[in-house]
Amino acid sequence: MKIVILAGGFGTRISEESHLRPKPMIEIGERPILWHIMKTYSSFGFNDFIICLGYKGFYIKEYFAHYFLHESDVTFDFTGDNQAVIHHHSAEPWKVTLVNTGINTMTGGRVKRIARYVNNEPFMLTYGDGVSNVNINELLYFHKSHGRLATVTSVQPSGRFGALELEEGNEVKGFQEKPKGDGSWINAGFFVMQPEVFDYIENDETILEKEPLEQLARNGELYSYKHNGFWQPMDTLRDKNHLEDLWNTGDAPWKVWE
Repeated sequence: MKIVILAGGFGTRISEESHLRPKPMIEIGERPILWHIMKTYSSFGFNDFIICLGYKGFYIKEYFAHYFLHESDVTFDFTGDNQAVIHHHSAEPWKVTLVNTGINTMTGGRVKRIARYVNNEPFMLTYGDGVSNVNINELLYFHKSHGRLATVTSVQPSGRFGALELEEGNEVKGFQEKPKGDGSWINAGFFVMQPEVFDYIENDETILEKEPLEQLARNGELYSYKHNGFWQPMDTLRDKNHLEDLWNTGDAPWKVWE
């Protein structure tokens, strides 16, 4: 099954980094967050990726054009015919299709543009800026079990600020550093979709999270896979620094690979 990754947005909320490169190429532990997302899928045996490019898409093309070389031990022999000899490589067994989906194309439009690359088969889809320890096999099993057109992974994010439990007289009886939010389940990406979903997307201006998903829900064709584990988007520099700290301390919950 192919994995489609949305990687074309401008990343304006993290402009400190995204003015130089697309947000999916911002690094966590000296690796682009896009790499971390791909490693998650790869750990479950899914290695066929379609990446939707837009803003500074050439950056992502150049990264993968040189990926095999960068992951290899190599000798450059300039004494003869300027040969390059690969001795050993540790590159993943990935097949990566990079598709120019337009600079200003909305999320739904980007998905519509890659329809021909999924060969009228079910596919997975996620955003290029969020990591999670979601169990992909369980997600797929759930999708197949309900038989509808689409599944979206949902999470209950932690609140941004600490919460106090107060008694009368303002005595603090409890404190939670990062309590759950208001109890709502939100869209965390990590979709599974049948090819019929393309029929719900009109054109480049279509926002996936608006009419397509709303119509699927109205038709009873959208189910939620509830994930109670780790999930973190990288929307801001604060998020990026948090993920970097988790990685550097060896406490990155999304690292489900060896």
